[in-house]
Amino acid sequence: MTMDRSLPPPFGRALCAMVTPFTETGALDPGGAARLADHLVTGGCDGLVLSGTTGESPTTTDAEKTALVRAVREAVGDRAAIVAGVGTSDTRHTVELARAAEKAGADGLLVVAPPYSRPPQDALEDHFRQIADASGLPLMLYDIPARTGTRIEPGTVLRLAEHPRIVAVKDCSHDLLGVQQVLSRTELAYYAGCDEHNLALYAIGAAGYVSTVANVAPAGLRRVLDVFDAGDTARAARLQRRATPLIGRMMAAGLPGTVTAKALLTALGLPAGPVRPPLRPAGRETADELLAVYEQFLHS
Repeated sequence: MTMDRSLPPPFGRALCAMVTPFTETGALDPGGAARLADHLVTGGCDGLVLSGTTGESPTTTDAEKTALVRAVREAVGDRAAIVAGVGTSDTRHTVELARAAEKAGADGLLVVAPPYSRPPQDALEDHFRQIADASGLPLMLYDIPARTGTRIEPGTVLRLAEHPRIVAVKDCSHDLLGVQQVLSRTELAYYAGCDEHNLALYAIGAAGYVSTVANVAPAGLRRVLDVFDAGDTARAARLQRRATPLIGRMMAAGLPGTVTAKALLTALGLPAGPVRPPLRPAGRETADELLAVYEQFLHS
């Protein structure tokens, strides 16, 4: 069965892959996270994905991940879905994080293919099934082979779609044909994980996006989907194109999106703080360029 666009997607349409705010000394900033989460939801985000790639999950502790979910849950209440990133290279550790996220108040789980391990597809499938069985929360698969070294192959996704708690995919595969193959045969909610694909995937039946750029432009990106749903597809395409310089500068300028998002948030006076090593903050020149492109986007 194919996904029915008339049904509400499991976590909303416009999701932000939220940065994890730190204090100037590098500690977790729960108060800053609460303020940023409230700002993003007020700006149009239906959901917040915490402790993903943009959330610097490799360098936050289990306790910090749990505290982050609690702080954001308290800040946004039931106004937005919270999806907690729990993926690690260890199945047992991922199960522990999944259960902790459920207790902390998350609405769903984001689970990446185990980085570095590069398991074969049957082992990968078993990994996801064990995590889906470990809690009562719905699960979003995260397919980003450029970072993990392992593709979640379309055939594996089709089999995993049979699990009642595996309901969504965040797609960074850059495989439009593979996405369509799964969309045509399942009810999985696909979310674009690369901002340049937000409208393209939405137009062929995806549920929406999980966006790094939404940290600084939640309303502008959401407007693309709203205009498309209103039937003005040509205007939606124009709005997507207007966002292209900002997307390009933030996501394809040789720096991780976490770095560019935090640089812009700081320039805008919003909670962000530094990045944790081995990442380095953007330099002054890069930060100024980001701000200039952002302001051009606002006034375009």
